[in-house]
Amino acid sequence: MASRPGTPRLLRELNDRAALELLISEGPLTRAQIGERTGLSKVTASQLLSRLEERGLVEVVGEQAGGRGPNAALYAVVPAAAYVVGLEVGPNGVTAGIADITGSIIAQVTVDPNNADDPVAMVHAAVTKACRSARVALSRLSAFVIGTPGLVDPRTGDVQFAFDLPAWHEGVLEGLRTDLRRPVVIENDVNLVAVAERAYGAARGAEDFALMWMGRGIGLAVVLGGRIHRGISGGAGEIGYLPVPGVPLPEGVTESMAWGTPALAGGFGSLVGADAVLELARSHGFTEPSSATECVRVAAADEDRGEAFLDELATRISYGVAAVNIVLDPGLVVISGALGRAGGEALATRVERAVARICPTKLRIVVTEVDGNPVLRGALYSALERAREEVFSTTTDD
Repeated sequence: MASRPGTPRLLRELNDRAALELLISEGPLTRAQIGERTGLSKVTASQLLSRLEERGLVEVVGEQAGGRGPNAALYAVVPAAAYVVGLEVGPNGVTAGIADITGSIIAQVTVDPNNADDPVAMVHAAVTKACRSARVALSRLSAFVIGTPGLVDPRTGDVQFAFDLPAWHEGVLEGLRTDLRRPVVIENDVNLVAVAERAYGAARGAEDFALMWMGRGIGLAVVLGGRIHRGISGGAGEIGYLPVPGVPLPEGVTESMAWGTPALAGGFGSLVGADAVLELARSHGFTEPSSATECVRVAAADEDRGEAFLDELATRISYGVAAVNIVLDPGLVVISGALGRAGGEALATRVERAVARICPTKLRIVVTEVDGNPVLRGALYSALERAREEVFSTTTDD
């Protein structure tokens, strides 16, 4: 591919973007600090800041006292330079968050799925409510990223299949783009959790890792070379279908007793899903907690009592993790989701030991470190990357 010539305009674009990203990551800086960190001269740094101020992208937010002479002005990115929306869509509700260009979340709302049969209306209602809460006009939103369960076709961007979101199908993406009049991206929810984990959590900066989600459903995200691996049809990571010993082959669906929603019958998903985990806990004497998540949490808090239950659960989980390790050798697997969080280090350590017994390569297994709603945080991070690419790449005149 032919490279772009080093024209003055291109060099200004590169310098402007470097300065903006520096201000995002390190906070308010003086002109001299920006010059030092970017390698720009004082004159070039001054011209750059004047240009960005004129375009409303940076502003003076204070002063830094120095030695002799006047205090130096501190510059920061203007938060209102762009706003983005991230959403998590599920069968029981929609959560929408709005962040400014710096990444600060200024509003987060959850709405009931009153319009579940109309995805466009459902998303529009959530976005409108979030905009009211943030006091930001919908017209000022630059990018939307929506996390949903199910298969998302990487060629079209539409949801192809989801157990509990039957109204999400081919054509929904175009409907959303038409309604919102903005760029919209739909992404698998577990993939977005992996995005958040790499940005803020236990996989921070990792080029290769896998993330297993254990909650309402079972899912897997794979990151290779710093990028989400989706597969040709978007089906990479549907680990619930993995055939494993001790359970029938994955054929058809059944209603989850724990969640009241469709769940996969057979395969790895039926071995470590919420219903199976609750049944396993009951067999080990955990009759008080009413949910699988609570059973795991109680067992992890009292390992003397929960040892046998956690060991057997870890063995079950290791079947899926070992398959991932043998095929991909990612070096790191992050356990996330409600069940994964509940088990904490007590469960992760046991899974690591169980995998080591059956795998020829070493694998490190850790618990998620992402705070808050990981799907929403991944969606907002992805939306911010898109918005910054647009805003930070158009800072100079033609």
